Amino acid sequence: MTTPANNSSPADTEALILQLRRKQGNWVDWATACQMLQKSGMSPQAIFEETGFEPIQQNQIVVAGQVYQSIKDGGVSDSALEHYTARGSDSLYELRILSKDDRSKAVQFIYDQGLDSEQVRDVAKALKEFSYRSDLPQGFTNHPGDAVAFSYWGFARQTSDLQARSRLIAQGLRFAYSKAAREAIEKLLTDFAVVKTKPTPRLPLFRIETDTDVPCVVPMMGQWPLLAAEFQAVPKMEPEGAFGIVQSAGGQAWVPVPGWQVVLTAQDAIAFLMPFNTLPNQTDSTVSEIVLVLVDRQQQVWDDSSYFLVDDGSGQLSMRWFDTDPSTPLLGRVIVIVRPKKVLDEDYTQELWQIDE
Repeated sequence: MTTPANNSSPADTEALILQLRRKQGNWVDWATACQMLQKSGMSPQAIFEETGFEPIQQNQIVVAGQVYQSIKDGGVSDSALEHYTARGSDSLYELRILSKDDRSKAVQFIYDQGLDSEQVRDVAKALKEFSYRSDLPQGFTNHPGDAVAFSYWGFARQTSDLQARSRLIAQGLRFAYSKAAREAIEKLLTDFAVVKTKPTPRLPLFRIETDTDVPCVVPMMGQWPLLAAEFQAVPKMEPEGAFGIVQSAGGQAWVPVPGWQVVLTAQDAIAFLMPFNTLPNQTDSTVSEIVLVLVDRQQQVWDDSSYFLVDDGSGQLSMRWFDTDPSTPLLGRVIVIVRPKKVLDEDYTQELWQIDE
């Protein structure tokens, strides 16, 4: 058994492992036990080997447990709280993207509607989108039902297929809370005009193509004359990964990027790595490569042709495009996303005689 790395006693750790192994209590208890074991120093894989709770399951119930704790004092009825104490961790997990206030409203709403986790995922997305609006749409209130109904209203207006349009209208009427929202949706039964959606802008993707696009980063000592001790004290620098990221002893890192105009004109550029298939509109992609994202933190004025970073309400960064000026603060504009140079045979470039030829 893995020994915990902090002050938890072996007896406490063993009791938690036994609780999970026997599935004693409810899922909230399991989430608490998993979190305590992880904080004690046990890895998710070690917990899995001891208890049978897979790492992905641990993550779901721990996150759902955090959502559960945030709604306990947030205006949720006793019956709804009792229901989600016994079951529904998968539904609460989907609400992680919402703010604390929105979570409480959403929990009561999905309980009253009897929604499953698949439906809750769509509801959570609709509520999040609605929260970004700076003004309430005409005819709709900030009630969760109206927020979800507005989402279906928007989809219906953009759909030309009458059968699909009717299904979307029916869904909107199902969730609409206010009389005005119902009336706005019912108008679509006689108004068959199709409103074209504003196309989402293309992500600023570039791929490094040539060797001249890949700069080389070397340590900077200063100006001659220099002391031999200073020369010998310069730490060895070993660029890592496809983008040659350089890690310093102090935790700071640098990454070389081509000197494109969009990079040179940035006032406060920040870079980070991101899987390609987690980019907006790329979640269905089978491309698994890592891309380098550059964001200018000084560019915080909205425009509808760019993607921006925002706080998703839980403290996590989210990359989004907004068709209207959002109410949430913009943290920076995505200025360029760099894909690594394709290398057919990485070992080939290590052979000096082949490079010379």
